[in-house]
Amino acid sequence: MGELILVRHGETEWTLSGQHTGNTDIPLTQHGEDQARAVAPLLADRTVGLVLVSPLGRTERTAELAGLTEYRVTTDLHEWDYGGYEGITTDEIHRTRPGWDLWTDGVEPGDADHPGETPEQVGARADRVLDLARKALAESDDDVALVSHGHFLRVLTARYLGLDASAGSLFKLETGTVSRLGTEHDRPVMTAWNLQVPESVLRAELHAKEGSGTV
Repeated sequence: MGELILVRHGETEWTLSGQHTGNTDIPLTQHGEDQARAVAPLLADRTVGLVLVSPLGRTERTAELAGLTEYRVTTDLHEWDYGGYEGITTDEIHRTRPGWDLWTDGVEPGDADHPGETPEQVGARADRVLDLARKALAESDDDVALVSHGHFLRVLTARYLGLDASAGSLFKLETGTVSRLGTEHDRPVMTAWNLQVPESVLRAELHAKEGSGTV
């Protein structure tokens, strides 16, 4: 049986500023695009069958740059709906709500486009995605890749391991990374986490491109 491969999209401007980025369609930075391209060699020794991608530009672009061009857009893979905290940093939230924690407190409701989600609601979406992935894994020896977002993939990992959605707080996940979930003796386990081409290598590749005039 194959494994479940998790790909977090590359860097965006709101990644850098720390703003909560749910359904706002923020594009990748140039560095984020380089991160996405660097995902490809991390998948070179894998046989990926089904690819499911969140319906936002930053995830679709990441999938394409990573070489995962044959994919199915799956609404349940979208990022946590941050409601009234969309576009706001944690430090800004703490000014009016000291001690607030996304993983245990959820978010304040927002407008019609950002109603907000509880951890349990995000967990329910993750469970539906896992059902799809498990079905595909049972039918083939190929891997299943999910290209999605940081908080959502952390919740999905918790649910895969049989934990509450809030346990996603335990799994820090960087942009432009590859992680894998598999089994050991029929138990769900992490087999790799936060794999990433080192920043020094990315910078060297960018410098080489600039020198050759291909950037």
